[in-house]
Amino acid sequence: MDDASRTLPAHADPVTTEEAGPTLLVKIFGKDRPGITAGLFDTLAGFGVDVVDLEQVVTRGRMVLCALVTAPAGDGAVEGALRSTVHAWAESVKMQAEIISGTGDNRPRGTGRSHVTILGYPLSARAMSSIAARITDVGGNIDRILRLAKYPVTAVELTVSGTPTPQLRSALAPEAMRSGVDVAVVAAGLYRRAQRLVVMDVDSTVIQDEVIELFAGHAGCEEQVAEVTAAAMRGELDFAQSLHARVTLLAGLDASVVDKVRAEVRLTPGARTLIRTLKRLGYQVGVVSGGFTQITDDLKERLGLDFAAANTLEIVDGKLTGRVTGPVVDRAGKARLLREFAAQAGVPLAQTVAIGDGANDLDMLNAAGLGVAFNAKPVVRRAAHTALNVPFLDTVLYLLGISREEVEAADSETL
Repeated sequence: MDDASRTLPAHADPVTTEEAGPTLLVKIFGKDRPGITAGLFDTLAGFGVDVVDLEQVVTRGRMVLCALVTAPAGDGAVEGALRSTVHAWAESVKMQAEIISGTGDNRPRGTGRSHVTILGYPLSARAMSSIAARITDVGGNIDRILRLAKYPVTAVELTVSGTPTPQLRSALAPEAMRSGVDVAVVAAGLYRRAQRLVVMDVDSTVIQDEVIELFAGHAGCEEQVAEVTAAAMRGELDFAQSLHARVTLLAGLDASVVDKVRAEVRLTPGARTLIRTLKRLGYQVGVVSGGFTQITDDLKERLGLDFAAANTLEIVDGKLTGRVTGPVVDRAGKARLLREFAAQAGVPLAQTVAIGDGANDLDMLNAAGLGVAFNAKPVVRRAAHTALNVPFLDTVLYLLGISREEVEAADSETL
């Protein structure tokens, strides 16, 4: 049946406005146990009411069930009978009941809807107070709150209406820094769940290491290379120039060092979980790196990635020459590769997620639909859409509305 042929029964006029007919908010709360929801609606069914809205939450074994229903037909005696019957039923199951009269449905939510994800390590009451107050200051209203994770970080998602997403993001970013929590603000709507390509930086993002420093350790120039790397990541040096200067110091290393460095690479905590979960959801996942294909190609195979791109160390006669071949993957190159990957994946750029930590990731982060600065340098945190400052890469999943329970349930199904 197509949409045009669908009609509502004559008695099913929806309750949609404050001016609609009388309604009752029935609130049941107490110790959670099976059968409470069924029992409430079995009780209400005898009065011929219709369900307008329904929500239930369970916290530490205590449940709150709210049902908004139409008032029963008839005089006040019928409503009185409903109230006494519901209270009697609640008492019989050792619950408490509250019934509030009103008119119509919930008030219409304001325009400008956003998802605000708050991550704390831990999440303090003071931080929640500060963030909630700032939302109010800019005209926002918190419509709903949901916990996404309780470990290794606490993550909650607020659905906020009443203020444009960019304005809300600008207001909450400095408040998050003051409060010592991470806050991500993304627009609500279908596109949030349609982000189908995630592209990540490698060094200090997917892995904990800077690959060129691992190579430098075998060449005896690790400290010198680390100083140049740090300056480049802070945006103080041109990346291409710094890359050539550092690679020159590797000249003469035996090619067997590549296997040694591969063995030394340490994945960031949560990297496997993030990639595994995204792949289960049908996302395509890629990496772009100012490092080297000798490492990213191995990561692509090990982690089941769809895309990988990096610079290539030149090897001649079994030795590193101190040069790279082909175009340098720099700041502009990463953004270009994001666009290329999106085109190959058939994904609009607005539905992509980019993750990185350094100044050479900025163009990519800004080009993506959602740019995430992960344990990033200050210049990157200030410029990205959102920042995560916890050591677990899979916390990115919470920004996409995916809960820890959903991840664990999916993992258990494959055991």
